[in-house]
This record gives sequence, C-alpha cells and structure tokens, in this order.
Amino acid sequence: MKNASVVGGGSWGTAFAFHLAKIGLPVRLWIREPDICDEAVRTRQNRAFLPGRIFPPAASFHNDLAEAVAGAETVFLAVPSPYFRKVYAQAAEFLPPGIGVVSLTKGIEKQTLCRMSEIVAQTPLPAGQPRIGVLSGPSFAKETAEGHPTGLVMASTDRELAERIQASLSNERWRIYTSRDVVGVEIAGALKNIIAIAAGLSDAMSFGYNARAALMTRGLAEIARLGTALGAHRDTFSGLAGLGDLVLTCTGPLSRNRHVGLELGRGRKLADIVGEMNETAEGIPTTVSVRELARREGVDLPITEQVYQVLYRRKDARRALTDLMTRTLKDELERSGTEKT
Repeated sequence: MKNASVVGGGSWGTAFAFHLAKIGLPVRLWIREPDICDEAVRTRQNRAFLPGRIFPPAASFHNDLAEAVAGAETVFLAVPSPYFRKVYAQAAEFLPPGIGVVSLTKGIEKQTLCRMSEIVAQTPLPAGQPRIGVLSGPSFAKETAEGHPTGLVMASTDRELAERIQASLSNERWRIYTSRDVVGVEIAGALKNIIAIAAGLSDAMSFGYNARAALMTRGLAEIARLGTALGAHRDTFSGLAGLGDLVLTCTGPLSRNRHVGLELGRGRKLADIVGEMNETAEGIPTTVSVRELARREGVDLPITEQVYQVLYRRKDARRALTDLMTRTLKDELERSGTEKT
C-alpha cells in the first residue's frame, strides 16, 4: 500500500492514522471539526482526542473531504455508526473504481440494521464499486498510539485486499490476521459493546469477578448465536474480533461502553453520562439496532434485552441483572433450529 486516507478524527481514527504515519505510510486524516483540524495543522497533534502524540511528517490533516481522500489507494473509515452512511456517501463521490474501502467502525445502523460493510456495498461510486473490508479486534486508541503490541483481524472476501492490508500494516508492534468472515467480525465488534455496558453495570454494583465472567461468557454465546444466524463462522467468535475484543472492552479501564455501564450502575442518568463524553459509546445506539436485528432473525439475546431495558426503559440495573440470573434453567449447549439458548 503506497498511501492511505483515514476518514474520522476521533480517538481511534487519529490513533490509526498515527500508526500509519509512524510506519512511514503517507496518510491523510479527515477531521470533521474545523477548529480541531486547524489546531492539528498547527501543532501536528489532535489534542481533543489524542493529546500528546506528535504526528510524523508522513501525516497531513484535512477538513475538506474531497481533499482528504484524493489519490488514496485505500480509505479507512472511522466514523461513528449513526453518521457512517452520510459521511461515506459524501466521500464516495470522490473515490475511483476498485479503491480499497475498509471500515474501522463497530456498530449496526439503526434505521436499516445494516453492518458498515453493507452500507459501503449499497453506496454506488460514480465509476464502479470499491473493494470492501473490515479491520477489527482488541485495540484501545491510547495503547495503539503508545506503540503497545496489538493483534487485529482484517476481514474481506477479497483475498488480495486483505493480504495487502495485512502486509502493509503489520510490524513488530502490530500483528494482523486475515479472515473471510466479514459478517462474523462485524457482528462481534458491534455486540461486544453491549456486553461491556452490562459488565460495567455489574462492576458498579460490586457483583464481583464471578458475575463479570458469567456475563462475558454468556455474552459471547449471544454474539455467536446472532452471528451464526446471519451466516457467520462460529470459530470467528473465539478469535481476536470476538473473544479478544470482548475481554478488552469488558475489563479495560479505557472502555467507553464499560464506563457507561459503571455510571448507570452508580445511579446517574444516561443523558448526563452521554453529555460529558466527547465521543460516541457505540453500545448505546447499537443496543437498539441489535435488539431489532435479533427479533427479525428470531434469536434470543437476554443480556442485550436487559441492557436495552436499563438504557431506554429506565429499568433498575440491579433488577435487570437479577432477572438474568432467574431466567428458566437450561442446558448450556442447548440448541434449536433458530440457534436460541
């Protein structure tokens, strides 16, 4: 890969662009907010979302979307899921046919229940469709920018694209695996945020490590249940995009979604929590989308349902977790034709 563009100047998009520049890959970072972009041009850092990291010369900062994606061999999209379709539609006007378009976003669109790669596929380019992929896995932005070892999965049905990204981005600090299971990687990335909210609720009420472990394990079962119903490969959910990202998001102190659960469990209102955050906690909108997607597919997601009740119906968090524990008893590996357990 000779050059790239990163669309989205939040913490993950900024950290990702920082990594590209650090390994010497020319990268253009699109930052939506003009004031933040202007400051980044002056100071060579994004103080709003990744303070203290001075970008190498290989990076440039742009507020104009056409300018940001001009001449890129690959475009990486790090836009929150509620705004993904709109921003990509604007960017698509300037993209050539056959360009690589890789989603870094972990969510499900509320209105359509589409995954991000589906949105890319549905958005026509003026001169032909792109080559589509998804990059996911356990990756806090701060640790990525600090150069800590990180393992990720590059999923695409286009083998050449997946292997090109893998070879271009991997080094002694980043190890990237390839996968053809785009559905599984995206479903895992979206649902782990919901489970992290539940883990935060549990931790806030001092339910202990036993409870957190149970939530994570049964949460992984929910992720796999919905994913396989949509055609994903079950083994994907025991990998980096599944179990790996779930463990990080449910236990790491840098997790925005776990933070939301912690604050809700301490009795704070959702609006107040969201109001003080400068970035989207994807689990909040994704809970609505996934609940509807599960209903459409006839898949039972009890943890997701209880998180929805806490977020949007103001159900008492302690009651929600108690209701999970007192559901009908059953075999752990029980299956039916619709993958319910």
